[in-house]
Amino acid sequence: MARLNDEVGALLQEYADLILLTGGNAFRARSYEKAARSVGGYSEDLAHLDEEGIHKIPGVGDSTAAKIAEYLATKHIAALDKLRAQVPPGVREITSIPTVGPKTAVQLYRQLGIKSVDELRAAIDADKVKGLPGLGARAVENIRQGIDQVSRAGRRSLLSTALDLAEELVAAISEVPGCTRCAYAGSLRRMRETVGDVDILATARDSAPLMAALRDRPDVADVIGSGPTKTSVRTAKGLQVDLRVVPTADWGAALMYFTGSRAHNIKLRGRAVKAGMKLSEYGLFDVETGKKLASRTEKEVYAALGLPLIPPTLREDRGEIEAALDGELPDLVTLKDLRGDLHTHTDLTDGLAPLEAMLEAAAGLGYAYYAVTDHAPNLAMQRMTDDKMLAQRERARALDRTYHGMRVLHGTELNIDADGGVDWPADFLAGFDICVASIHSSFNLDRGAQTRRLIRACENPFINIIGHPTTRLLDRREPIDVDLDAVFAAAGRTGTALELNSSPHRLDLNDEQIMAARRHGVRFAVDSDAHSVPQLVGNQRFGVATAQRGWLGKDDVINTWSLTRLRRFLRKSAVRE
Repeated sequence: MARLNDEVGALLQEYADLILLTGGNAFRARSYEKAARSVGGYSEDLAHLDEEGIHKIPGVGDSTAAKIAEYLATKHIAALDKLRAQVPPGVREITSIPTVGPKTAVQLYRQLGIKSVDELRAAIDADKVKGLPGLGARAVENIRQGIDQVSRAGRRSLLSTALDLAEELVAAISEVPGCTRCAYAGSLRRMRETVGDVDILATARDSAPLMAALRDRPDVADVIGSGPTKTSVRTAKGLQVDLRVVPTADWGAALMYFTGSRAHNIKLRGRAVKAGMKLSEYGLFDVETGKKLASRTEKEVYAALGLPLIPPTLREDRGEIEAALDGELPDLVTLKDLRGDLHTHTDLTDGLAPLEAMLEAAAGLGYAYYAVTDHAPNLAMQRMTDDKMLAQRERARALDRTYHGMRVLHGTELNIDADGGVDWPADFLAGFDICVASIHSSFNLDRGAQTRRLIRACENPFINIIGHPTTRLLDRREPIDVDLDAVFAAAGRTGTALELNSSPHRLDLNDEQIMAARRHGVRFAVDSDAHSVPQLVGNQRFGVATAQRGWLGKDDVINTWSLTRLRRFLRKSAVRE
């Protein structure tokens, strides 16, 4: 379920943005932006904090604390409401376009009266934007591409956003008197990286109370339609929710039908037809007699079709039915299989928590080992130095085994330069237990250059993992143009793991890329890329689900291995197992 911390963090971020949009002090805006990140990433729930507790949140001063307290008491922040009145909502929306900051958004508004993304698109089409200060032909084209990207992303929600809502709805509807079962289905149950709408399935003798519970929620902005079997609403954040209520006896068939992709369901129906049966959301029937053969559970319906239960994350018609028939469905990796996390950050760079807090949280997850991998110096904004990194190494060594015996690995996230080089020389890199290397700049290099830089990184004997290999951000940035097949081949050849970054904004590599890389013998690291305790605890469920969608088993993922086996793998000259 969504945390109050995230809600308040988003309001503080909006306040920071509006300070800049109204010409306010940039330093003040940055302080609120920092506070927004800190509140959102704080491990304790705001709902349980008193005034003293709020003041203990890093980056929260008296003014910010007062605004948080005001919101907790009234659900409003007067200063925020005042700034909102000065800026049309669409102007802030324009800043969500990649390459468009507050200064440009304000310039567009003041000089051309542009106050929405649609108006900006129309102005670009009419050639009214080019020529404004700082907006040459290339900048305008980048904005146009950014608008297209935002428009595509806007039609779907991140998996994490949809899942927060779905879990909240399932919990609420389950509490309605008369509800006997409730679960989410659709692409969300298949754990796709983005979700178009949220499908909720429930059972009850009388559907009316369940439908009313959904319609009457305060976050429902519009009731699209409502009847005895289905109600559709749209939330204030634009997500469509479809609630279906079915008879208890049909639960399995309905859950199966509303979970599988269209292609998966067509393949199943074809199999039923060949066997003289008919499959629908109401059950599996004998065509000749009309007798219902199976419907109560998914396992029962699959079994009647001559199949084992196929995990929801595989139901995409990518060979899972054929594999099931041959007894070759993968034994998928699970969250409980993870023994550690190999890509995390602390407040030494851009994380929000000290090393000790991250270690305590990792130990609480039952991890056998944990790697801290703060940023290297070429990411200049993080102000890393050799001395800072060596001091952290000494601290990590001192804390080794002190948290329930968990081993602490000292690592770093290196920056892959445009030519494939990294931050430190070989003698310095040799001192790390583990090195992740990622692209953080030069996103617009041509395909050949991007491919060469990643292959060179794979060939570096000190680089163990390529972090978020395509660099994409699902809601903000397109992936780089790269020959992934060549990179996968290099990773397989050199014994370099590829990351499945579990941040719901990344999920990079994605499921189809994982399947392609696996054919080259690549191993994978499912990492949180956590910058806070909540991310350390919460991100990995998304990465594991994506790993399952990519057909990965436990043996494919290096952070499910024992520390002894992992250390052998990290010595890239050793023979891979």
